[in-house]
Amino acid sequence: MPKTVCIVGAGPSGLVAAKSFLHDSPEGTFDVTIFDAQTRIGGLWPSTKDDGVGLVHPHMIANQSKHTVQFSDLAWEDSDPEFPRAWQVGRYLDRFLHRYCKGAKLRLGRRIAKAEPLADSSAAGWQVESVTHDGDLEEHTFDYLLIASGFFGKPVIPTALASARTQVPVIHSSQYRDLASLVGSTNRNGGKMMVVGGQMSGVEVAGTIASHLSSAMHSPGPSPIPNPDKYSVHHLTQRPVWVFPLYTSPKPTSSAPPFIPSDLSSYNLANRPHPLTNTQGHVTVDAARNLHAIYQTVLGTDQSIFAPAVRVTSKDTDEPPYLAVSDNYMEFVRSGLISVSHGKLESLSGHDATISPRSEPQISDIAAVVLATGFEAASSISFLPRSIRETLSLQSSDLNNTVALAFHGTHHPDVPNLGFVGFYRSPYWGVMEMQARFIAALWNAGGPSSPSLPPAMASALAEDTSIQRTIALRSDPRASQFPMGDYPWLMKEFATALGLERSPPLGAMPMLPPAGKGMDILTPARYPPEAPNEIQQAEITKSLKQTEDAAWNGLTAGKFIARAVFRSFLGEWKLERDLVSKLPSHPSGHFSGIAKFLLREGTKDGRESEFNNDDDSDRGLEYLYIEEGDFKASTGFTFRATRRYVWRYNEPKDRLSVWFAKTDDQTKADYLFHNVEFKVPDQKQEDGWQATAGHLCIDDFYDVNYLFHFEGVSLLEWRLSYTVKGPKKDYTIDGVYSR
Repeated sequence: MPKTVCIVGAGPSGLVAAKSFLHDSPEGTFDVTIFDAQTRIGGLWPSTKDDGVGLVHPHMIANQSKHTVQFSDLAWEDSDPEFPRAWQVGRYLDRFLHRYCKGAKLRLGRRIAKAEPLADSSAAGWQVESVTHDGDLEEHTFDYLLIASGFFGKPVIPTALASARTQVPVIHSSQYRDLASLVGSTNRNGGKMMVVGGQMSGVEVAGTIASHLSSAMHSPGPSPIPNPDKYSVHHLTQRPVWVFPLYTSPKPTSSAPPFIPSDLSSYNLANRPHPLTNTQGHVTVDAARNLHAIYQTVLGTDQSIFAPAVRVTSKDTDEPPYLAVSDNYMEFVRSGLISVSHGKLESLSGHDATISPRSEPQISDIAAVVLATGFEAASSISFLPRSIRETLSLQSSDLNNTVALAFHGTHHPDVPNLGFVGFYRSPYWGVMEMQARFIAALWNAGGPSSPSLPPAMASALAEDTSIQRTIALRSDPRASQFPMGDYPWLMKEFATALGLERSPPLGAMPMLPPAGKGMDILTPARYPPEAPNEIQQAEITKSLKQTEDAAWNGLTAGKFIARAVFRSFLGEWKLERDLVSKLPSHPSGHFSGIAKFLLREGTKDGRESEFNNDDDSDRGLEYLYIEEGDFKASTGFTFRATRRYVWRYNEPKDRLSVWFAKTDDQTKADYLFHNVEFKVPDQKQEDGWQATAGHLCIDDFYDVNYLFHFEGVSLLEWRLSYTVKGPKKDYTIDGVYSR
């Protein structure tokens, strides 16, 4: 008779658990039923562009690349972006369901209301009650219960704010969708949109709101809210946080640094000492300083170039570092659209917020509040009996929101028929898959105390201190941002217990400093199933090839540099430009002014043929470029001058382009000026990234040259030069842009 398994949750954790029970165990060992309160699979991840019921905005971009956000034996499509949007992650999960979970019974729209052991111990099985939204109650009996409903059980609303009398909307960051739903009904004409919370979600939502505001201000057509230019974002954090863009460079000190997805560098095992040790959990002062130094080297700055409030000072470097990911947050801070202050929100009253400590005691003129205050996990196990919840030791006072579980968050030895997958902070997909494999193997062998355990698993359990470490870290002032453990170490720990080997790269990999070794990028596909079938092996190989191609193309072929340049443009630049004409009809002179790159959502203008009238395809982002200043001719005459263009980045083609603005509506693109073609620099004569372009305007040819100088991940300065020749034109323009 198969052993029956109840899986609570049809998100990534629940689906990969079902797959492990069905495919990583001998056929017929387990009979699996998956329950989810939602009427769709995916958990946090929506599967359509207009899904508004989940905790993640459908258009949110994942902060890890597709090489990390995947399972070992299902590759992404080659056409999918390096960093997929949330709805694309949901679509990936739908493919995973149909590929690997057809043998499971799927009970959607049914919430688990109660789960009780059949006897004094859950070893005898579970009596489970599920209920629909309409109150239809069913009872079920299972041998095993696996909780995969996730760490993000319910948004946390601070007690002081839950009953606050305020005249402004207060929402959790997971509820934010657009400007209109945030402030559209308040009849306000401006003010601060205050974001509270300084970790991952705080930085991400502050950057998202700023992007939406910028787009509302600078896009053609009506704004989604009145007077968007009178709003700003105020981000309240308790400490400085390092903010990484999606793409970073493994050679950040180069003047022409290559770029690859940031996690490919982070998970390059060639730069880690071996054997792998845990770099998370308790962080010593020396370890903290080392990590801060690495982050500063990658970014090329202590962040003071953006604003004093985001600088990571020498005082901060003794403490465990905090990291967030956002492409545009820091440049919006530099531009002033996001202001940052440090402190804790004590109370809200009317349009004012009281802050402690009282270096900035009050923030006034608040239009809305977005709470990036995290989630509580207690509701995800609320259906368990109190005695079992006490055994699991989930405490509301625990800021890390952890459950005391053995072997890296998988089970508790006192409740052997209860398992967990994905119930921890920082849910790397590879670890979820390893947890699922571990639980399937553990239960297939008879449980944590079974004499039938394989030797490697028995040894791993005998030496495991996960429960003690979890409890100790709850009160540890030096606990890391992700206390459970770092990704490579966790993957190694599970692989050792399961007797799995990490597969080698498909071929030779690029050599990188400081180790001077070929890259050894950890992805889930590096730990394939023990005996993959032909279809699985094809997916594994495809996944590995995608990762290795991304590394090679970024490091040797200039891929992603257009993206890095485009991201770095945001904001204002000082522009000094010389014009030297060989014809008296066009005077020489010097232009001095300001150039602004104003971020907005991509428009169809000038490229209508790419989109149908009813096409809602993702058009990415673009800039409205405006330069204004004074041109002083060599004759001594000075006049005010301005130009407008639209700059675009095409992600599928990895191409940067410049478009003329329409003369009758200068917020709209008219037609293509030129595509920017980057040249891979000669490593022996490296002097920044060079690019060229050409444009024939009637009889006049524009020969265009660019030179981009980076410091870390951001542009330090760049040059744009034209040589224009034609029947009536013969001049050169040389402009230098600096912050």
